Amino acid sequence: MRETPRPQGTAGDPRAQHPQPCPGRALAHTPGASGSGTPHRSDDRPPHTPRGERFAGRGGRPGTSPPVPGRPAFLFATLLCVFAVITWQVASGGPLRRLDERVEPALAGHGPSWLAEGLSDLGSMPVALPVLACAIAYALWRGLRRRALIAAVTMALVPLLVVPLKEWIARPGPFDPATGYYPSGHTATAMVAYGGAALLLAPCVRRAWFLMPAAAGTLTAATGTGLVLHGYHWPLDVLASVCLCGALLVVSSTGMRRSSWRTRPR
Repeated sequence: MRETPRPQGTAGDPRAQHPQPCPGRALAHTPGASGSGTPHRSDDRPPHTPRGERFAGRGGRPGTSPPVPGRPAFLFATLLCVFAVITWQVASGGPLRRLDERVEPALAGHGPSWLAEGLSDLGSMPVALPVLACAIAYALWRGLRRRALIAAVTMALVPLLVVPLKEWIARPGPFDPATGYYPSGHTATAMVAYGGAALLLAPCVRRAWFLMPAAAGTLTAATGTGLVLHGYHWPLDVLASVCLCGALLVVSSTGMRRSSWRTRPR
């Protein structure tokens, strides 16, 4: 018996069934061909298969999209909240400040004094600023002008934020009756300078990009440790600077990423 295609019924016909493709017209299964053997699918429609057409993301590449904006905002808000709590405790003489003043005498003086002083100097401007300046110069040489400008502006904001806080809180040092120790200026300088340099150099070292933020975090931690062990600052002074400047770096890194997405060709 010869197979013949069943007649296609109308919408109101209860005997209407899906049309069956004709075996003799297999060569007509090409997009755009007239009289395709699959009547229920239009010929000008892209095939819905894994090899078919895929819609590109926002970045212009298939399945890609810019970074999720919610994560930096959450980290920024968290750092600012922690900084606000520490500032409130230090200014009002709360439990955290009393605990801080009991811990510092037990930590100060441990280890070689020359090592603690050397670690503290990592946050001084003659040491930290040249590192950031070299990274900015390298970024300009690579044509990353917006990233270099963002790093420079972030570093310029450090004294504008830290100096008024020092005068407002007026906290004395561990072994110095003079005021102006909260938050730690050396820690802020180290974190923004080394963190900004890491943000500028990380795109240039794609495979080992994680080494840049790791090095910046290590240098900042070493600076804070040296300040506490040498008796220059209270632990909360260092922690507050880390939170405040961490929020600055979050904003800086977000601006750098957006500038990269705008300049990247689609």
